[in-house]
Amino acid sequence: MKGITLALLMLVLGGCAQFSADGGLDPARRLAAERFGTTVGPLRDDESRRKVDAEVERLLSGILDADAAAKVALLGAPALQASFAQLGVAEADLVQAGRLRNPVLSWMKVDNDAGDSKREGVLLFDLGGLLLMPLAREVETRRFEAARLSAAAAVARVALEARAAWYEAVAAREAERYLADVVEAAEIGRDLSVRMARVGNWPQASAARDQLFYAESLAQLERARQHTVATRERLVRALGVWGPRAELKLPERLPALPEQLAEAGDLENQAMRQRFDISAARAGLEGTARALGLTRANRFVSLLEIGPARVREGDHAWMRGYELELAIPLFDWGTAKVAKAESLYMQAAAEAARVAIDARSEVRESWQGWRSAWELARHYRDEIVPLRKRISDEQLRKYNGMLIGVFDLLADAGQKAATVNAAIAAQRDFWLADVRMQAAMLGAGGAEVAPAMAAAGQGATVQAGAGAPH
Repeated sequence: MKGITLALLMLVLGGCAQFSADGGLDPARRLAAERFGTTVGPLRDDESRRKVDAEVERLLSGILDADAAAKVALLGAPALQASFAQLGVAEADLVQAGRLRNPVLSWMKVDNDAGDSKREGVLLFDLGGLLLMPLAREVETRRFEAARLSAAAAVARVALEARAAWYEAVAAREAERYLADVVEAAEIGRDLSVRMARVGNWPQASAARDQLFYAESLAQLERARQHTVATRERLVRALGVWGPRAELKLPERLPALPEQLAEAGDLENQAMRQRFDISAARAGLEGTARALGLTRANRFVSLLEIGPARVREGDHAWMRGYELELAIPLFDWGTAKVAKAESLYMQAAAEAARVAIDARSEVRESWQGWRSAWELARHYRDEIVPLRKRISDEQLRKYNGMLIGVFDLLADAGQKAATVNAAIAAQRDFWLADVRMQAAMLGAGGAEVAPAMAAAGQGATVQAGAGAPH
C-alpha cells in the first residue's frame, strides 16, 4: 500500500507542470500596444493569418507613414515570428523541467529444470529527478524569463528597424527628386552653351565645362535612383511583405522636425531600469547561477530511482517491498561538469557587466547624436535654406533686369538643389538618430539600428552636390 501511495504521489507531482496562458508573450504584447499601437503574437493557424493579412492590407492601402510601417512589420515579419518560436522552445523547456521521467516497469520470470519458478516485478520512479525538480524548474524559470524579455526586445528592434528603413526610403526618394532638378538645369545649360559655342558666342572651354557638369549630374542622378531602389527594398524586407504588397505608397517628404526636444534628465538610470537586454542578461545570470547549483547537486544524485517491488518464488506467497537504485560516483565525480558550469557562470557574469557598461555608453552617445542631429537639421531649415532662397531670388531679379545671363541663373539653380539635398540629409539623419535613441533606451540594438542605412544614404545625398556650377 505504501508503494502505491508513493507512486501516486510522484505521478501527481510530476504531472502538475503546465503551459502558461499567454505563452510568455505578455511583455512583448504590452510593449507593442503601448509604444506602437498594435498587437503581436505567433501565427499558428489560418484564422490568425487571415486577420493579420486583412490588417496589413488595410495599412498598405493608403500612404504608408512611419507608424504604419512599424505596425506592418510587427504584424507578420518573419524575424519576429522566429523570436516567438524561440520563446515557445524556452517555455517547453520550463514545462519539461517540471515533469518526471516516465516510470520504468520491470518484470522477470525464470524457471529451472526442476519446475521451480521465480517471478519479480518492479516499478521504478526517478526519485533523484523529483528531489532536484525545484532547482531544475528555477533554472528554466530564469531562462524562460530571459526569453520573454528577448522577445519583447525583438518587438522593439523589428519596429524600430522598420521605422529607420522608412525614413531612409522617403529621404532617398525626396533627394532623387531634387537631384533631377539639378540634371534638368544642367541639361538646359549644356544645350545652350553648345549652340552658342558653335556660332562663336561662347568659349569652347566653358562649353566643355557645361557638358562635364551635365554628365556628372546625370551620373549622380543614376546613383540616386539606385539608392532609392535599394532603400525601398530594405524597407520591403523590414516589413516582411512581398508580391503586390511590395508596391509601397510612400509620402513625398519626411515628417517635419519637432520644435522642442525632451531634456536629458536621468536617462542613464532610466535606461538601466527599462532596457530589455539588461533585464534579460540579469535573468540569464540568475539562471546560470541556479544551473551551477543544480550541477553541484547532481554530482551525487545523478541516478536515484525507487519504486515498489513484488517477488514470488515457486508457490510461495508474493513478497512485497521496494527497490532502490543509486549510481555510485566511482569513476566520474562530476568535477568536469562543475568546472564547466562555473566557467559558464563567470562568462554570464562578464557578459552582464559588458551589457550594463555598453548600455550607459549607448544612451549617452545616442542622446548626444540625437540632439546634435536636431540642431543641425534646424540650422539647415532656419538658416542655410532660407539664405540660399534669398540668393536665388536675388539672382532671378538680376536676370529679369538683364544684369546676369542664363548660365548664372542655371548655375544658381544647381547650387540651390544641392543645398536642399543637404537639408534633406540632415532631416533624415535626425529621424534616424531618433530611432537610435529609442533603441538605446529600450535595449533593442542601441546605436546598431540601421547604421549601414545611414552611411549609404549619406554617401548618395552628399554626391548630389558634388558637381558645382561654374
